Amino acid sequence: MTDLHVEEFGKGPPLLLIQGLGQSSWVSRFHRDGLAGRRVIVFDNRGTGRSFKPAGPYSIELLADDAATVLDGLGVERADVLGHSMGGYIAQTLALRRPELVRSLVLVGTGAGVPTHEPNPSATLDVWLANAGRPPEEYARATMPLSFAVGWAEAHPERYEEFVAARLEHPTPPECWRAQYDAATEWVLRGSPVEEISTPTLVIHGDADRVVPLPNGEGIARRVPGAELAILRGIGHYVMLERPGELNELAKNFLSSVDLNVPEGDTAGV
Repeated sequence: MTDLHVEEFGKGPPLLLIQGLGQSSWVSRFHRDGLAGRRVIVFDNRGTGRSFKPAGPYSIELLADDAATVLDGLGVERADVLGHSMGGYIAQTLALRRPELVRSLVLVGTGAGVPTHEPNPSATLDVWLANAGRPPEEYARATMPLSFAVGWAEAHPERYEEFVAARLEHPTPPECWRAQYDAATEWVLRGSPVEEISTPTLVIHGDADRVVPLPNGEGIARRVPGAELAILRGIGHYVMLERPGELNELAKNFLSSVDLNVPEGDTAGV
């Protein structure tokens, strides 16, 4: 775990936050305080933030094993896991590879791969790939508006600049972004047996998502037994940046219901 940057906030049942493609724990700083009553654990995926940055190749399984290493290293026996975008791929894979570690899943703006995979819109993917080799700030400014609902960045210029600045504090090298992108692409096209996930699962998705279209979230909710689905109207891919209060309220209500159904003797890693 020494090569992965990890931080903790608050006290209570442990909640692991896993970020998406090319992103690090900077994303969490804008909504983690709204998850009061939880021991929030955030870390930078390999290739991002203050974690080590090997050039690759990566796989989603490798990134899920990194997440397991974080929990094992902290002595957490079981945790709730919130994964956003590619972080949702990692969270699902963690629940399948190490089910004893995962008490519940909150899957935000993500998908489950084929056969319910709907690809990134070509208008978004073309911009990503056309700019993938540019320096981090140029890449961020060319692509980041697409992660919000249409017009959000223009309507909230000061907030948007705050997000860009946070993203660029510890930027993701282009080769690491590409290694994560290739890992995510391979995972969704290969598919994953998410029907075997047995933990309580909440799926949250914005219907204005221009990165991972809504049918992907709907596909998870159909395939994971007993999964709940919450659709947020008019919100893009960065749910936790556009409307952190709504995300946190949904997550806290769901996790409170999980708390009430904890089997006797299960301390959720506390």
